Amino acid sequence: MTFKKLSTALALSSSLLGVNAMAALPQNATTVEIPAQSIQLTQNWDKIFPKSDKVEHRKVTFKNRYGITLVGDLYVPKNAKGKLAAIAVSGPFGAVKEQSSGLYAQHMAERGFVTLAFDPSFTGESSGFPRNMPSPDINTEDFSAAVDYLGSLDNVNRDNIGILGVCGWGGFALNAAASDPRIKAVATSTMYDMTRIAANGYEINMKQNAKGSYDKTKPQTAEARYNARVQMNNTRWESSKTGYATLLPANNIDPTKDITADTPKFIAEYANFYRTERGFHPRAINSNPQGSWADTAMISMTNMPILQYAKELKAPALIVHGEKAHSRYFSEDAYKALGSKNKELYIVPNASHTDLYDDVAGKIPYDKFESFFKANLK
Repeated sequence: MTFKKLSTALALSSSLLGVNAMAALPQNATTVEIPAQSIQLTQNWDKIFPKSDKVEHRKVTFKNRYGITLVGDLYVPKNAKGKLAAIAVSGPFGAVKEQSSGLYAQHMAERGFVTLAFDPSFTGESSGFPRNMPSPDINTEDFSAAVDYLGSLDNVNRDNIGILGVCGWGGFALNAAASDPRIKAVATSTMYDMTRIAANGYEINMKQNAKGSYDKTKPQTAEARYNARVQMNNTRWESSKTGYATLLPANNIDPTKDITADTPKFIAEYANFYRTERGFHPRAINSNPQGSWADTAMISMTNMPILQYAKELKAPALIVHGEKAHSRYFSEDAYKALGSKNKELYIVPNASHTDLYDDVAGKIPYDKFESFFKANLK
């Protein structure tokens, strides 16, 4: 081949390669389309607990500062006069306001507080896409948005607003109280720090010891955490095609067929709450037999610890946990880390983790919560 023919062939080849390379590029974007979301709010009483005749109930909506519309159940003492102290309640992680948080809220309203149990962003009746996606930042913000809403009510003294977090929302409650000085008192019940467990796994022996409690073990290693990050982030390739809407499998086993002699007791207790008539709710992630959290849900939870500034918390704090709970170490460690001068760790004798989810065991210390909030919201 002559030099001239070779040059012509190379030029043609380069030209064709350029065309093919340009053809592989996406088209220029011209518009942004946000999917519309319409959620029909249930108007009938669909809680796992009976309705009290001592309080007024309303379903309400409010927005957080990310523009997500949250849905809550507002409970107000009947025949209340003047401006009252208020408490925002949420949790457990993967539950809805029709379960434990609503139960706590209604009980505290019976004791004289305006209370608000709400569904976190992306879950329950609250808005947000993709569904079933937690966020250390947004879920902390949800509590502050609930404070915004309560403080806007004519019958609430905005200088006397507290929050109460159950299970995984205990950690978010402490984080919100450290972040938002408007929160004048914070309580937790049977708390988890979800970012800690996402990063470390369970730091306990999964079997109970002879005393019925759980021995501590070492957290997972940095190498194990790295491997988890690899797996979770590789999941993104396929999840991005569905708008990150792909769900993980059910996170609670079927108690009618999956509990064996080898099942850790607390895993069985979760199943016997969320997957039975006792605690089942069709909108709860933890009750769903077909799926649970989004499959990329734990990426940020693993890498963004929420209680880094716990020592700067100044609000009074009450940390409540069950003596026999597998999760007790979360409360004990959080209590030690809190900077509050007015703080208390209250251990409920012989109570398991899920004993503090409802009134079946009769172990939720409502009197303790009442006295704490009345002493510090005044």
